[in-house]
Amino acid sequence: MTQELTSPSPAPQAPGPGRGPGWWRDAVIYQVYVRSFADSDGDGVGDLRGARERLPYLRDLGVDAVWLTPFYASPQADGGYDVADYRAVDPLFGNLQDADDLIRTAHDLDLRVIVDIVPNHTSDRHPWFRDPELARQRYVFRPGKGEDGELPPNDWESVFGGPAWTRTDRGDWYLHLFAPEQPDLDWDNPDVHAEFEAVMRFWLDLGVDGFRVDVAHGMVKASGLPDIGHGQQAKLIGNQVLPFFDQDGVHAIHRTWRRLLDGYGDTHGRQVIGVAEAWAPTAERLALYVRPDELHQAFNFRAATLLMLALPGSAYLYQGEELGLPEVTDLPDDVRQDPAFFRGSRAGGQDGFRDGCRVPLPWTGEAPPYGFGAGGSWLPQPADWAPLTVDAQTDDPDSTLELYRTALGLRRRLPGLGDGGMSWQPAPDGVLAFTRPGLLCTVNTLPHDVELPSPGTPLLSSAPVTVNGSVAVLPGDSCIWWAIPTAGR
Repeated sequence: MTQELTSPSPAPQAPGPGRGPGWWRDAVIYQVYVRSFADSDGDGVGDLRGARERLPYLRDLGVDAVWLTPFYASPQADGGYDVADYRAVDPLFGNLQDADDLIRTAHDLDLRVIVDIVPNHTSDRHPWFRDPELARQRYVFRPGKGEDGELPPNDWESVFGGPAWTRTDRGDWYLHLFAPEQPDLDWDNPDVHAEFEAVMRFWLDLGVDGFRVDVAHGMVKASGLPDIGHGQQAKLIGNQVLPFFDQDGVHAIHRTWRRLLDGYGDTHGRQVIGVAEAWAPTAERLALYVRPDELHQAFNFRAATLLMLALPGSAYLYQGEELGLPEVTDLPDDVRQDPAFFRGSRAGGQDGFRDGCRVPLPWTGEAPPYGFGAGGSWLPQPADWAPLTVDAQTDDPDSTLELYRTALGLRRRLPGLGDGGMSWQPAPDGVLAFTRPGLLCTVNTLPHDVELPSPGTPLLSSAPVTVNGSVAVLPGDSCIWWAIPTAGR
């Protein structure tokens, strides 16, 4: 199934301007859900070529890196997170040449590219799983309980709802913490370790700048696979260490990957990173994933954009949030594709409504598909999105898009933003205030106006702010950036 490039790819590029050591510490990283970003061939599904054609938009928005959701060969049982071949592009999204072209174009635009890697599970169509002997060596198989093995090996439940075990025709059971089409790999097998290191090198050789590690807290299961207590799993996720999540053994895997990434970067003269998607019951346990010898970051989304962009460190944006797109909550059941919808909402798992944030982006025009592609869109777009298109919001000073563009531009120009320290400042109840070098960020979390002393010159606000002499009036639920003198000036 692995595809070949139509022409040889050159050696990975040296870092371009502004892409020196530690670029990830204050980068703004934009998540592209490939099938919903831009469609180049009119089949109603976004693809890599469409994403490449829209990269100048992301450069002009002011982001530093693009994170691509899985585009690997997949039956698409879970939006591509069920991977059948980690070295091939699914024909739905193009081919390896399209991936190579996208990476080259991104680097020409001084954008980095991060790709997803899915190490907790594969597709049940993966060659390993389709080979009975290899499957038992490289996935989590167990005999069932009961007189004839008719009961699951333990009481674990799928995150998507229902049992986390499926029985095969041969009578044994395999573990799937997500959909049945996503069998969990057995990370006690050294072949699994070797394969994923080889997969990482494959994409690094193609030029990617890092990996977002899906379910980075998974992979390792507690010895003996102990029961949890029927119906308790949903209550315990995120509140305590479970026998299948956040086990201490995952950190040895991440340390191995960090050595691989650092070694590769040193050899090729560029810095490549690993980013954990990790659930942990405490901030202290989450911090373990970003120790100096483990992954570089653990990503986190925040809803208050100006507050987030003023904080130290990097920032992650999900496609469409810069347009203020609402989540679509009224999709008809017959168009939904989220497997959690069909399992979770009926079996105590996730709510199953991820499709609502995957509706394709509106680019231009007055009616669907709003320039997404000539052939419509794989999920229906609301009829009232015309004012939210990129074209409609461009150059509108009151639009969400221009707020993002201005904020990201200031973040690049102000030397105190991004990586570095901060200091909390006194503020009334319901108001947050902190300083960075040359900037004060003030957030009014209350539903009504608040009067405060004016500390300096307003730079940017999420709502109109009134300044009368030495007094400023902040509207409810708003954030404002102030330019303030730096120390010693």
